[in-house]
Amino acid sequence: MTLTPRLRSALTLGTLCLLLVLAALVGWRSATAPLPQIITTELCVDTDLVSGEILFPDQVAVSVFNASSRNGLASKTLNQLEGRGFVPADTGNAPDGTQVRGVQIWGDVDNPAVSLVKQHFRSAEVRTGPQLGVGVVVVVGDGYQSLRPAKAAPPSVDVQAAATVCSPPGS
Repeated sequence: MTLTPRLRSALTLGTLCLLLVLAALVGWRSATAPLPQIITTELCVDTDLVSGEILFPDQVAVSVFNASSRNGLASKTLNQLEGRGFVPADTGNAPDGTQVRGVQIWGDVDNPAVSLVKQHFRSAEVRTGPQLGVGVVVVVGDGYQSLRPAKAAPPSVDVQAAATVCSPPGS
């Protein structure tokens, strides 16, 4: 059987119409489908540690706030801490009127996460202060120059007593 030009045109047109209807159905179905849900995960969760465990930087979330007159000091410091394995959390300016000469860590002096972060700074004071961000809160002032050399900072700390730290989920 040979196809005449008229029959060939009709078959082609019919096939194209069928493809058009099929594409319209698929497009309509996609356009009216519900949007995917955004799943948010927490940056860190409270994790209980017991005496004898070892705490590493990738188990500690750190927030850094700038109490100095130097722009970008908090984000620069947080980037350096991230380079050492800490989990970056919040960054920004400290509340107006915050006076810090060098570095202050606002937290519990007995917390192993605070101890680990403190040992990465040349001379940091641990004080009580508001929880400005997630995890260990570091506030840098005009006197802050740099972190302690990486070779001089410990890669981990031994947990001496039961404690709770803010760690990334699954760490």
